[in-house]
Amino acid sequence: MGEAVRIAEAAVEPAMSKPKLRVRHVGLTYEGRSGSVTALNDISFDVADKEFAVLVGPSGCGKSSLLYLAAGLIDPTDGDILINDQVIDGPGADRGMVFQSYTLFPWLNVTENVEFGLKRRKIPAAERKTIVERFLAEVGLTQFAGAYPKELSGGMMQRVAIARALANDPEILLMDEPFGALDSQTRSQMQKLLLRVWENTHKTVLFVTHDIEEAIFMANRVVVMSARPGRIKAEVAVTLAHPRHYTVKTTPEFSELKALLTEQIRTEAIRAQIA
Repeated sequence: MGEAVRIAEAAVEPAMSKPKLRVRHVGLTYEGRSGSVTALNDISFDVADKEFAVLVGPSGCGKSSLLYLAAGLIDPTDGDILINDQVIDGPGADRGMVFQSYTLFPWLNVTENVEFGLKRRKIPAAERKTIVERFLAEVGLTQFAGAYPKELSGGMMQRVAIARALANDPEILLMDEPFGALDSQTRSQMQKLLLRVWENTHKTVLFVTHDIEEAIFMANRVVVMSARPGRIKAEVAVTLAHPRHYTVKTTPEFSELKALLTEQIRTEAIRAQIA
């Protein structure tokens, strides 16, 4: 294998800064129709401040469940998740969540959707205006500030959702397959847009996807999960230079990383079928 893959297979400890998010020995068990189901088992990893980390793994491995735990929407059965060394005990303004489904308020226009959280925090109107204008410009929707969700395409609605999350200035942005419902061309455009926003803001991101190319293109580091019960199987560094252009997907380095991750996930999918 080439140098890119040898680097990727090495133990990863991002040098950006101290951890923003810490997951420590987290487990999740719930009651199913046929009894207890262990979705996650002894999960431990960190996400550094300003890092773009991506979770991948076979279907049903618990990627989204782990993100919901980090959001404080559900509680772990075992272990702890910490933000800035503070244990998460519920939802909070320090985390912004972007879901796969479109979660805009249909009765509010674009500006009102983006400023919704700012109003709840009683941010003064002039400051709200400045913040909203900044992030609508970031996602390329300035001219649609007065439009309502029913007037927007799926990709545009996700841009609004991203702007809304960023406007609240969370410590970490949690994204659950945010482009999964989009067509291929729009998805590619959204990947480039989000990566550009991250390169401008360096917001800490934990991103879930089932798309290996998307994971490599977006990430500083890809965390691979095993088949259920979900565990951390591998952590793969992505050392491709920034700013990233879509043509990086045609490079040998990208292809080697894709082959490595594809094999990691394929073996887990096979194991899940046998189990």
